[in-house]
Amino acid sequence: MVAPFEYTVAGSNQALRFHLASRIRKVSARQLVWKFDLNAGNAIPDVVGGGIVFKFNLATFGSELGEPELLPANAGWAWGRSGGSRIEMRFEPPMSSVQFESRRKTEVRAFFFQGEVPQGLRRFVATLSVSGDMRIGPTEAERFGMQDHAAWPTNLVDWKTSPVDLSFLNAAERPAGKHGFLQARKEELVFEDGTPVRFWGTNLTAGTLFGTSTDNVRQQARRLSELGFNLVRLHHHDSAWVSPNIFGDRKSDTQNLSPAMLEKLDWWIKCLKDEGIYVWLDLHVGRQFKVGDGIEGFAEISKGKPTAELKGYNYVNASIQQAMKAFNEAYVNRSNAHTGLRYKEDPAIVAMLITNENDLTHHYGNALLPAKSVPQHSALYMSKAEAFAQSRGLPREKVWRSWEPGPSKLFLNDLEYRFGAEMIAHLRAQGVKIPVVTTSTWGASPLSSLPALTAGDIIDAHSYGGVGELEKNPVYAPGLVHWIAAAQIAGRPLSATEWNVEGFPVPDRHSVPLYVAASASHQGWKALMHYAYSQVALNSPGAPSNWAAFNDPAMLATLPAAALLYRRGDVREATDIYAYAPSSEQLFNQSVSPENAAGLRTAVEKGKLLIVLPHTKELPWLARSPIPEGARVIADPKHSVINVDAAEAISDTGELRRNWEKGTFVIDSPRSQAVTGWIGGMKINLADVSIGVITRNATVAVQSLSESPIRNSRTILISVGARSIPQPGNRLPYYSEPVEGQLAIRAPGGLKLYSSNESADEGSPYKHSQGGPGLQRQEMTTLYKDGRYLINLDRNLGTYWLLLR
Repeated sequence: MVAPFEYTVAGSNQALRFHLASRIRKVSARQLVWKFDLNAGNAIPDVVGGGIVFKFNLATFGSELGEPELLPANAGWAWGRSGGSRIEMRFEPPMSSVQFESRRKTEVRAFFFQGEVPQGLRRFVATLSVSGDMRIGPTEAERFGMQDHAAWPTNLVDWKTSPVDLSFLNAAERPAGKHGFLQARKEELVFEDGTPVRFWGTNLTAGTLFGTSTDNVRQQARRLSELGFNLVRLHHHDSAWVSPNIFGDRKSDTQNLSPAMLEKLDWWIKCLKDEGIYVWLDLHVGRQFKVGDGIEGFAEISKGKPTAELKGYNYVNASIQQAMKAFNEAYVNRSNAHTGLRYKEDPAIVAMLITNENDLTHHYGNALLPAKSVPQHSALYMSKAEAFAQSRGLPREKVWRSWEPGPSKLFLNDLEYRFGAEMIAHLRAQGVKIPVVTTSTWGASPLSSLPALTAGDIIDAHSYGGVGELEKNPVYAPGLVHWIAAAQIAGRPLSATEWNVEGFPVPDRHSVPLYVAASASHQGWKALMHYAYSQVALNSPGAPSNWAAFNDPAMLATLPAAALLYRRGDVREATDIYAYAPSSEQLFNQSVSPENAAGLRTAVEKGKLLIVLPHTKELPWLARSPIPEGARVIADPKHSVINVDAAEAISDTGELRRNWEKGTFVIDSPRSQAVTGWIGGMKINLADVSIGVITRNATVAVQSLSESPIRNSRTILISVGARSIPQPGNRLPYYSEPVEGQLAIRAPGGLKLYSSNESADEGSPYKHSQGGPGLQRQEMTTLYKDGRYLINLDRNLGTYWLLLR
């Protein structure tokens, strides 16, 4: 960015002596102009491509805008209707080629060159114009503010200590496992002694598992408890890019587990258990087979490389299935060196996942097709497809076509389900008692991917959003919450082992934990796991990363507040239930997902969404899901259940309000009251809290730390959050934007206000005083007037956490 609404782009290829320079200017709210200078030091022959790709979301906007069209003579493209809303991109001079990619109307490719790049300078002007009710908005930096980040405070978090102490939530569970093994009972998760539970978790992955020192494992387990987590998923233990991994550093095969690496997992499990934190074990994530593993057809799936991916192939290759079973058998029968319990015997381990992000029904079925140059695996696949078609009376020419809705989805579900059931039966024969999950719904999977997942005890979902989750209008577009909600099968507990936002550093990521936690509590989901706490060894402050919440002030600003809200159930579960109950034909013969189903998205904003799977004669194992009494049945998933012109939705309980036009989310319950999003300049009045901040995009959460409502509580946590931006070069420490404004909190008199500062002396009297070890609290001045504490949020506050007690 050169200045507001003026931008530059530059790039070069020294080997080709080719340079690109572009200047972009926003002419008006309806026009954006690019000026491209393309300079080649010498002519470049045999060029294929060299241009710009434009993608069109027809699933969301096709009904309103129609299909895009190409302008004559390669002049550009247009999308919209004459006389209405329309987008037009024109090039001067015309491009060498403007065409739809593979005849799909969802993507246009515009090429500057074709065949040859001529020597010398060529200039193009591209003009984007919009009409109707469309406008060109500001960039991300312009929206959030272009302040000098270097003037913001740094070091708001210390990687070894927690800014808050919510470990009291786990006190009754120490050590984890005292209630017996976890069980799935209908939509609930319940321990063996009848104690219900909901899990707020995170992921420890890769180098975190194997490189963290003994002392730091113990310290980080304590910190995780203080941050409010009661579940940790151990992930990427077997992935080939992790070295050493669970197989150690073996070069020839993956048949033997490394005792040294297992001992490191043992220690993590022991330390987490001591803190009242439960463990979720993945069995397969990223294992890469090697020649020494003796996998049939290895050569064709390794494609000339020394290792071979198993995803997709495991559903037809018996030798891969045997290798997976051998791993599982060795893993669950492992005797923990520090607890003396085998993994299958330890009730602190609450669930196992057979294979991560590895479904046939939407992603990996295509890997087995005849055109994929894996003839042995394709032959197995085609043989199974033919047998299925014959036994079910389905057309042979349709069953194998994995990319199409229809009979293929019946076949793929059956093949995936039977694999999952066989793997679970093997685990049960080993003595595994806890819930087992087959794989997850992820990556824009349609609802037709859900039936196969019912082989497991819990339905699991992965969902990743991006910037502006609160602004996504559910009438037109899905957000990360909608994708999770669409996996909730009636009569089954739902977990989300991965959720996050991408495009690091997403400037409003501070808003996401409370949005996810409140939505999860309202929807009745049973286990949420942020991805991720860390994937590097926790022996130093590390580096900024989307997969490292442990050192990120923006995520840690609100993750504890979200944990407190969700685990206590501060937001009530919905009383209005929306059930989508498709017929077999509707489920399998068309692609329905949050991407194209406004009815599913909008139902989540009002009440609880359930997917009711149908009895399907071709799938005898698929039982019809129960429809709760009084549920509102969604007849047309593409029909919005809220007014299409609405700017906001209020939950049936009245405790949640999301305004996508303003980009705000409000939580107003007796013990947790919060606002997040574009709240700058607003005056927001909740039941016991009034909030007025000037920071454009921020979070403010006020929560009782006792069983009492805020108005009666004598211990109150205040969490705020805003942008945190890494130093140049993606280095620590983060610059953290101050949250400025005023709060008024109704609470009993006689309380004092404290702020947190890290790295207190070892002998500090504030140690363990509602903060982690080494956390010092400093008293602040506040005014108590008319039963309310008036608190000034000053830009020099230097913290995101306050305590009123």
